[in-house]
Amino acid sequence: MSDADVAVLLLVRVVVGLVMLLHGLNHWRGGGRIEGTARWFTGLGLRQGVLQAWASVVTEVGAGALLVLGLLTPLACAAVLSVMLVAGLLAHRPNGFFVFKDGYEYVLTLAVVALALAVLGPGRWSVDHAAGIDLTGWTGGGIALGVAVVATGGLLVTFWRPEPKADAEPEAEAEVDAESELGAESQSPVADPAPEHTPAPLDQEAR
Repeated sequence: MSDADVAVLLLVRVVVGLVMLLHGLNHWRGGGRIEGTARWFTGLGLRQGVLQAWASVVTEVGAGALLVLGLLTPLACAAVLSVMLVAGLLAHRPNGFFVFKDGYEYVLTLAVVALALAVLGPGRWSVDHAAGIDLTGWTGGGIALGVAVVATGGLLVTFWRPEPKADAEPEAEAEVDAESELGAESQSPVADPAPEHTPAPLDQEAR
């Protein structure tokens, strides 16, 4: 592997790692903090929202740090894959592909890059290389994908309990009935007011 290849792997690894690390810190300290993140997870149908929020923080910060260091790279990539799978399936899939419509374009890209890193390895400039940990190729990719699928499946089976969607048909029928009644009332003839009493002429009253 040439120095250029090693440099590119380092660049991709560090960028993806920083993205995950900052994303996890944002779940913890940004916006609505843990409480807001918990409400978001609950809105996706996941029970134990606070637990999910902290789990996402630990997973994303941990995976990001491991990728930056190039340590246990297949497991770090598995964590990224699992996070992207959960987000893609529960939050972005109903919105289609494009990210500007809150679709799964972004999470799909990060997931594929993480899987590619698991296959290619972290490169020479990594803790894995220094420690003699060589889990690359099909082995690294298989570990990352397998662990991610098992972790995602376990999470969904254990915690995903989406609320049943309210049936919109009765509401629509009620609205139609209300509109029909209003239309009928507006088209119904208005009764003529009772005729006012017309006073008799003065000459008749005199008689």
